[in-house]
Amino acid sequence: MTEAYKAAKNELDQRRRIAEEETERRRVEISTKFPEILRLERNILNTSIEISKAICAHRGNISELIEQLKNENLLNQQKIKALLTSFGYPSDYLLPKYTCERCKDTGFVSGRRCGCFDRLINKYSIIQISKNCHIKLSDFSDFKAEYYPNTPDSNGINPQEKMKMLRDYCKKYTDSFSKDSPSLFMLGKTGLGKTFISSCMAKELILSGRNVAFDSVQNFLVKIQNEQFGRDTGNTLEVLNDADLVILDDLGSEFNSTVFNSVLYNIINNRINLERPMIVSTNLSLSELKEKYDDRIISRLLSFEPLRFFGVDIRQVMLKLKNR
Repeated sequence: MTEAYKAAKNELDQRRRIAEEETERRRVEISTKFPEILRLERNILNTSIEISKAICAHRGNISELIEQLKNENLLNQQKIKALLTSFGYPSDYLLPKYTCERCKDTGFVSGRRCGCFDRLINKYSIIQISKNCHIKLSDFSDFKAEYYPNTPDSNGINPQEKMKMLRDYCKKYTDSFSKDSPSLFMLGKTGLGKTFISSCMAKELILSGRNVAFDSVQNFLVKIQNEQFGRDTGNTLEVLNDADLVILDDLGSEFNSTVFNSVLYNIINNRINLERPMIVSTNLSLSELKEKYDDRIISRLLSFEPLRFFGVDIRQVMLKLKNR
C-alpha cells in the first residue's frame, strides 16, 4: 500500500467519522427536545428488525409482510421529516452529511473504488512529489531586481525593467490562477531566475490549497520510467494529468532518448487535451530545442505563452557581491 493510498484512506475515514459523530450529536439534540421523533426512529428500527425476523422464520406471506413493513417505514420517515420541518429544522437534519454521498465516504461503490478516493490518492501523490522535489521553494519577496543590469543590452532591452515586469506578471498569474490560466513557456540562458520564479509560483499556489506537481523534467521522466519497469510504485503520469498545475523545470537537461521524448510528449499533450495549465522552462534556444525534439513537441511548446528572461547569470552576480 503506497503512502498516498494510506493518506487518502485516512482522510476518508476521518470524513466518515466526523459525519457520523455530527449526526449522533444532532440525534441527541433532537431526542432531548422532541422525544416523539425519537419514538418514530425506534419504530423504524423495530420495523427493520421485524423484516429480518420474518425472512429468517419464513412465516406467512413474506412478500406481503415485507411490503407492509416497508410502507410503515416510509410513513414513519415522512412523519419525522414533517415534524423536523415544523420545528424549524431541515427535513434531512438527522441524516449523515457525507462529503461524498455516492460512497458515503467509504471510498468504494459496489466493490469498486469511488472517484473521490482516486482524486484523494492523486492529491496525496502530488503532495509526495512536491516533498521529494529537490528544488527549494522560494518567495516573491526574495526577488532582487538589482541582480539584473539596469542598462540596455545590445538589443536595447533593459534587463532589470524587463525582469521586474516579468516578476509582476508571474505574481499576478499566481494570484488569479484558475483552470483557465494559460500555459507558460519560460526561455532564457542559465542562471536568469526561471527556476526561482517557478518555485515562487509553486509555493504560493500550494499554500493556497492548489495541487502543484513541480520538479525537473529529468526527475519526472526517470520516475515514470521506473514505474513502467516495476522499479518504483505509483502512477506519475496520472498524477501529472490531475494536478492543478504542472511545472516542468529545466527542459533539455534530461537524457536524450526516444522513450523519454515519447513520455514527454504524452505529458504535454495530455495537459493540453485536458485544458489544464502547465509551465515549462528551458535554458536552450529555440534552434537548440528544434535539434533535440521533434515537431510534435515543439509545436505544442510554441502554443504556450512565452516568457523571456534577460540579464546575466545571477549566481555569478551573487558570488561577486559575496566576495566583496
